Amino acid sequence: MMIAEGMEDEEKWLAEGIAGIQHNAFYLHRALDSNNLREALKYSAQLLSELRTSRLSPHKYYDLYMRAFDELRRLEVFFKDEDRHGCSIVDLYELVQHAGNVLPRLYLLCTVGSVYIKSKEAPAKDVLKDLVEMCRSVQHPIRGLFLRSYLAQISRDKLPDIGSEYEGDGDTVMDAVDFVLQNFTEMNKLWVRMQHQGPIRVKEKLEKERSELRDLVGKNLHVLSQIEGVDLEIYKDTVLPRVLEQIVNCKDELAQYYLMDCIIQVFPDEYHLQTLEILLGAFPQLQPAVDIKTVLSQLMDRLSNYAASSPEVLPEFLQVEAFAKLSNAIGKVIDAQVDMPVVGAISLYVSLLTFALRVHSDRLDYVDQVLGACVKKLSGNPKLEDSKATKQVVALLTAPLEKYNDIDTALTLSNYPCVMDHLDAETNKLMAMVIVQSIMKYNTCVSTAEKVDVLFELIKGLIKDLDGTLADELDEEDFKEEQNSVARLVHMLYSDDPEEMLKIICTVRKHIMSGGPKRLPFTVPPLVFSALKLVRQLQGQDGEVAGEEVPATPRKIFQLLNQTIEALSNVPSPELALRLYLQCAEAANDCDLEPVAYEFFTQAFVLYEEEIADSKAQVTSIHLIIGTLQRMNVFGVENRDTLTHKATGYSAKLLKKPDQCRAVYACSHLFWVDDQDGIKDGERVLLCLKRSLRIANAAQQMVNVTRGTSGPVTLFVEILNKYLYFFEKGNPQITSAAIQGLIELIKTEMQNDTTTPDPASDAFFACTLRYIQFQKQKGGAMGEKYNSIKV
Repeated sequence: MMIAEGMEDEEKWLAEGIAGIQHNAFYLHRALDSNNLREALKYSAQLLSELRTSRLSPHKYYDLYMRAFDELRRLEVFFKDEDRHGCSIVDLYELVQHAGNVLPRLYLLCTVGSVYIKSKEAPAKDVLKDLVEMCRSVQHPIRGLFLRSYLAQISRDKLPDIGSEYEGDGDTVMDAVDFVLQNFTEMNKLWVRMQHQGPIRVKEKLEKERSELRDLVGKNLHVLSQIEGVDLEIYKDTVLPRVLEQIVNCKDELAQYYLMDCIIQVFPDEYHLQTLEILLGAFPQLQPAVDIKTVLSQLMDRLSNYAASSPEVLPEFLQVEAFAKLSNAIGKVIDAQVDMPVVGAISLYVSLLTFALRVHSDRLDYVDQVLGACVKKLSGNPKLEDSKATKQVVALLTAPLEKYNDIDTALTLSNYPCVMDHLDAETNKLMAMVIVQSIMKYNTCVSTAEKVDVLFELIKGLIKDLDGTLADELDEEDFKEEQNSVARLVHMLYSDDPEEMLKIICTVRKHIMSGGPKRLPFTVPPLVFSALKLVRQLQGQDGEVAGEEVPATPRKIFQLLNQTIEALSNVPSPELALRLYLQCAEAANDCDLEPVAYEFFTQAFVLYEEEIADSKAQVTSIHLIIGTLQRMNVFGVENRDTLTHKATGYSAKLLKKPDQCRAVYACSHLFWVDDQDGIKDGERVLLCLKRSLRIANAAQQMVNVTRGTSGPVTLFVEILNKYLYFFEKGNPQITSAAIQGLIELIKTEMQNDTTTPDPASDAFFACTLRYIQFQKQKGGAMGEKYNSIKV
C-alpha cells in the first residue's frame, strides 16, 4: 500500500517538474526568439532549477533530465551565435557563473564551456579541467551523476585527440585521458555513495535504482576506448592502472562487477592480452561477493574468440603465457573466496578449458592440468549433489571429446577418469553414453589394451552397478539401449597385431565379467565374435610360439572363450550360451582342432540336457545342433558317431510328435554330406526317414483319437520332399518304389473323410507333384530316374 502511494506521489512530483520545465521553456523560447540574453539566462536557470529535486527515483529523474537536456541543446545553439546575443564567449563564460543556485549554474557553465572549447579562444584542456573541477560542487549522488553525465556528453566530441581539431597548442591526448578518468572517478564515487542514501529497509530498492544508473558511469570507459590516441602504452601505463585502482578502492560489489565487465567489453582484445597480468592482478582484491567467475569467463571467451578469429595472433598468446596467467589467477580467486560454491569454481575451469582447447589445442598437458585442478577442488566432495555443478562437470568432460572428435586423445588425459569419479551414478552413466556415442559417431578405433582399460574405467557406469544401484531398478528400454551401445563399442576395439588384440579381448573380458546376470547376455556375444574374428586370422597357428609370454593362438583363445561362455550359461542364459558354443565349435572345425570342437559340442549337449526345459527352445536348439554338426568335417568316425547318435536321440525325445518328426528327418542330413567324401551312409539316411514316417503316422493317429479327425498331411509331404532330395543325390537306398508308395499314402490320406482339409498342405503337395512332373519332362539322366514314378 505504502509503495503504491509512493509511486503515486512520485508521478505527481514528476508531473509538477515537467510542468515547471514546460512553463519556463515557453518564456525561454520567447527570449531566444527575441535574442534577449538576460531573459534567456533567467528562464533557463529557472528551468534547470527543477533538476534540484531529491524526491524522484533515477528512472523518473531521467525523464525530467531529458526534457531539460533538449532545452539546453537549443540554448547551446543560441550561445554559438554571438551576433544574436552580442556577448563574447569569454564574457558569457563569466556571466553564467552568476546564476543563483549551483546546479543550474553548472549546467549553464557546461553548455557555455562546450561553445568556449569550440571557439578555440582558450585551450580545451583548461576549460575541461575547470568544468570537471567545478562539478565537484554537486555531491548529491543522483544530481551529481546526471550533471557529470551531461559534461561527458557535451565534451566527448571536443577532446584533444589525435587527428582532432582540438589537438595542439599544448593540448595532448593525455589531457583528454586525464579529464575522462577524473570525471569517471568522481562519478563512480557518487554512484557508490548512493547505497547510503536511504534507510536499510529499502536497500533492495536502492540497489535496483543504482543498477539503473550504471551506464552513466560506464559511458566514461566507452569514451576512453574511443579515443584514437589511447594506444597500448597509454592504456597499460595510465588508463588501466587508474581505472583498476578506482574499482578496487571503491569496495562496492555492484560497482566492481559492472566496471570489470565494462573494461573487458569496451577495450580491444589485444590490449587485454598484453595487460593480462595487470588485469588479473585485480581480481583477488575484489569483494568476496563479486561474481568474479562470470567476469573471468567473459574475459577468457573474448580471448578465445580473438585467437580463433586470427590465427596469426597465436604466438602472442604463447609470448605472454596467457594460459599460465589465467590458470594462476583462477587458482588465486578460488583460494581467496573460500565460500565460493563448487559450481562457481567448476564453471571457471570450464571457461579455462574452453580457452585452452581453442587457443592451445595441441597442448594436451594444459587440458589435463585444468582437469587436475578440478579434481583437486572436488576432492572434498565425494559425490556431487548440486545439479548445476554436475552440469558444469559434464560440460568440462564433454569439451575435449567435441574438440578432438577422438576418444584416443581423451584416454591420454590422466585426470579425465578422476573427474568422472566425482559424478553421481546416474550422471556417470549419461557421461559414459556420451563417450560411447562419440566413438560411434566418429568411427574411432581403440587399438591398445592400455587404452581399452582406461576406456572401460571411464564407462564403468554402463558396465556394472555403481553405489548399490541395481540393474533391476532401471527402466528396461533404457537399460537395453545402454547395453546395446556397449555391445557395439566392443566391435570398435581392434588391433592388427594379434598379440595386442588378444590383450584387448582379455581386458574387455575382465571388465564385462563384473557386469552381473542382466548385462552378460548383451556384452558376452560381441566379445565372443570379436575373439572368433581373431581366431579366423590365426587359422592354422595352433602351436605355442617360443619366447612369447601370451601366445595369440586359436587354442589359447578357445580356452578363454570356453570360460567366458560358461559364465553366461551360469547367468543363466542357456539358449544364448548354446548358440555361442556352436559358433565356437564351427570356428574350431575351420582351425582343424578336433578336441576343441568336440569339447564345445559336449558343452552344448550338456546345456541342452540340463538347462533347456522349454519345448520351443528345445526344438530351436536341436535344429541348431543338427545344422552345425552337419557342417563339421573335423571329426573322426568315432566322435562323429557319438555326436550324431546324441542328436538323433534327442530329436526323437522332443515333446510334440510333429517336432520329433521334423528333427528326425533333419538328422538324415548328418549321414549324407555332399561336399565331403566318406559321409554318404544311405542306410542310415533311410532309417531316419522311415523313423520320421512312423512318427508322422503316430501323430496322425493321435490327432484322430483325440479330435476324431486326422490332421493335415503336411508332415508326409515334407518327408516326401526329403525322399526326393536324397533320390536326386543318388542315395541307392531311396528307390522310386518307396517314393511312389509315399505319394499313394498321401493321396489316400487326403481322400480320407476324417482328414482335416488344409489348403496350404494341398498346395504344398500339388507343387511337389508338379516338380516331379517337371523332372520327368526335362529328360536326361534325371528324367529317366523319375520316369518310373507315377503322379
